[in-house]
Amino acid sequence: TDEIMQQEIRPLVAVDIIEQLHRQFAILSGGRGKDGAPIITFPEFAGFSDIPDEDFLNVVTYLTSIPSLEAASIGFIIIIDRRRDKWSAVKASLTRIAGAFPGNLQLVFVLRPSRFIQRAIADIGIKLYRDDFKMKVPIIMLNSVSDLHGYIDKSQLTRELGGTLEYGHSQWIHHRTAIENFAMTVKTTAQMLQAFGTDLAETELPNDVQCTEELLSTHTDHHCKLKDELKLAVKQGATLLTCIREPVTRSANSKLSPDELENVATVERLLAQLDETEKAFDQFWTKHHLKLEQCLQLRHFEHDFREIKLALDNLMEAQAGFADIGDSVTRVEHLLREQKQLEENGQEPLEKAQSLALHGEQLIQNNHYAVDSIRPKCVELRRICDDFTNETKKKYDILGKSLELHKQLDKASQWCEAGIYLLASQAVDKCQSQEGAETALVEIEKFLVTAKEHQLSNPKEFYNQFDMIFTPEIKANAQRILKKLEDVQEMFDKRHVSLKKLAAKQTRPVQPVAPHPESSPKRASPKITRPAGVGIYSEYHVFFHVCFVELFVSEHCNSPPFLSFSHIINELIETERVYVEELQSIIEGYAAEMDNPNLVHLIPSALQNKKEILFGNLPEIYEFHNRHEIENCIENPELLARCFLKRKEDLQVYEKYCQNKPRSEALWRQCGDSIFFQECQRKLDHKLSLDAYLLKPVQRITKYQLLLKEMLKCSKNSEGTAELEEALATVLDIIKSVNDSMHQIAITGYEGDVSELGKLLMQGSFNVWTDHKKGHNKVKDLARFKPMQRHLFLYTKMLLFCKKREENTDGHEKTASYSFKNSLKMSTVGITENVKGDNKKFEIWYNGREEVYIIQASSVELKNTWISEIRKVLTGQLEACR
Repeated sequence: TDEIMQQEIRPLVAVDIIEQLHRQFAILSGGRGKDGAPIITFPEFAGFSDIPDEDFLNVVTYLTSIPSLEAASIGFIIIIDRRRDKWSAVKASLTRIAGAFPGNLQLVFVLRPSRFIQRAIADIGIKLYRDDFKMKVPIIMLNSVSDLHGYIDKSQLTRELGGTLEYGHSQWIHHRTAIENFAMTVKTTAQMLQAFGTDLAETELPNDVQCTEELLSTHTDHHCKLKDELKLAVKQGATLLTCIREPVTRSANSKLSPDELENVATVERLLAQLDETEKAFDQFWTKHHLKLEQCLQLRHFEHDFREIKLALDNLMEAQAGFADIGDSVTRVEHLLREQKQLEENGQEPLEKAQSLALHGEQLIQNNHYAVDSIRPKCVELRRICDDFTNETKKKYDILGKSLELHKQLDKASQWCEAGIYLLASQAVDKCQSQEGAETALVEIEKFLVTAKEHQLSNPKEFYNQFDMIFTPEIKANAQRILKKLEDVQEMFDKRHVSLKKLAAKQTRPVQPVAPHPESSPKRASPKITRPAGVGIYSEYHVFFHVCFVELFVSEHCNSPPFLSFSHIINELIETERVYVEELQSIIEGYAAEMDNPNLVHLIPSALQNKKEILFGNLPEIYEFHNRHEIENCIENPELLARCFLKRKEDLQVYEKYCQNKPRSEALWRQCGDSIFFQECQRKLDHKLSLDAYLLKPVQRITKYQLLLKEMLKCSKNSEGTAELEEALATVLDIIKSVNDSMHQIAITGYEGDVSELGKLLMQGSFNVWTDHKKGHNKVKDLARFKPMQRHLFLYTKMLLFCKKREENTDGHEKTASYSFKNSLKMSTVGITENVKGDNKKFEIWYNGREEVYIIQASSVELKNTWISEIRKVLTGQLEACR
């Protein structure tokens, strides 16, 4: 369809031979013969014979390629105008045309030279050399343009040949160049659309939301640019068409030449080709764009599904953790409140799940291509929601039954206690008389009538009704209470029989003997304050209490201690693994990203070059924990304590981290809400922000303390206990050092460098009195009776006295600071361990007691601890001097 650009038919375009065309030694004016043959004119050209053969061939070849194949097949008519030239020029022209004309010839008209001599020579020459020209078509020699008009209509000839055809050579070249440029534009545009279409067809759909959004944006931008290219091409073609038709538009009497009509047809054909290409491309783009949008919908759906599924799984896991049905009314009521809270917490994820499932079904109804992926997820969401709802109903049902059970058991127990108290309160000696027996009998019968509402109507049936939800402990308790019911009922029955006998008239005296059921088993029991006159009730109560304790102990304390120890080890190893993974994610997902050149523009200026302040020595802590030495203790738990002791010095990394923590928190408060941290958190898919993870090391060192304490409980008086105690002491010492150092960094006003004072041994707040021998008496008296609140920092080289201050910072909680007041060199101080009148006081004196500081601790234990540490420092100095 694109004939102009097919190089096998027309290897040349106007721009290739633009200089030769401008010389105008041959033209295609657009005129036609009577049979429609195209006319090529060779105007008068002085240097025709000097034109290079290549230039002549290129021009003639190009001119013969312009008419349509149908017109060219008729044959070309050549008009050679040599009226002002010589026969030699005529001969040269005919010879060159005969040897190099590439098209079919029909006729050759020669306007012979007008001068008499040259005309005569031409007549003779044409007769002599006709055969030499080797032309198979007639060569007609014409004397004037009038003769030419006999062969060709004037309307098909230019004004130079006496015709009326309008022809401008420069405009002709401009039109030819424009048409060929437009054809090239059409071809290039079509190729770009085809290449883009191929790229779209071969594009794999991304697997995440961000990449899908980026791909959709990229393809849409490219599509818009190509559409702009199409619009420009159409505009170019329309402008060109207007230019070609301009003569007709300008004058109604004007007509386009056949060649101009062919130009119009060519441009219209190219515009039609553009239109068809655009329609095909738009149809393809519509399908592709729909698929990309559906892909983005799918990725959002999958992302939301993963988040909601995780929330639902956590919800189901939390629900599964509610396995306890309670062992008392209070406990069951507490569990019901927790279940209610869980149900309320689950409303949001459940609603989101239902909404997402509905959204998925809408996608399916809209003929989404990924129906097979969406439908199972919708089914899964609804299933989990139904499971949670059904399980919640079951929990409520079970807890309701459990509550009813324990209320009934409590009523039964209260009835038993009340009955035992009644039996115990009936004095034995008073029951020996007929009147006393009758009174006691009335009390018993009245109690049995009024207490029915507190007693189980059918204990066995009741027990069977709730047997399915009984745990072994509850079952044992229920059986105990049921047994107690039987025992108390038996006691009442026997007492009832005895009293009836006593109420009858007796002829012999009766010795006051306590009824048998009131006898209590002799057993050791803890001291209990008894109600006055109710000894039997108390013994009976203690008896059941002791039995319950023995049952509880036998049920829960017979398992070997190693199982508990192993459980703690497993918990330590599992939490250690999670801890290391969290540290790695922070280092790689936040700290390393601060050096990412693609994210530099997101980092606030206040955070530039402050990575070490924000993260402290977190990489050092990660390297310390990444050695996985604790995992070697799972088979040999006794090695755990040795592991802590072996790496005692390495644990100091936590002290360094905690010392930097205030600076880190201050920097986070300033920059924590920046887009950079939000982007990192999104990539890591963390639910918590960075500051929560930066607290993990502080929490971890505390976790070690708790786990080691639990291990000690499980391994009392066993092998390795001493090492566990030493390991715990090591961790506690680290925590103490961390705590002390956190106070140390809050010291203000000290002009020296605290790092040169040696190790910080102790710190704490005290009441302090001063006594200066060289001071004024009133000052000394005032100093003795009015204590100062001072915070002391004991170093190996110095003792600092500071005043504690609390102030708000940036709207956050109060933070303590310590304003420096005084210091004592430990190499020049002395100590008096006891001060008369107060066992919590001690003295530190300076320069032979010229300055005496009386220090009062909050407890004797604290005082002794400080004295012990000060004594160690002074002893160490003495040994160093020796």
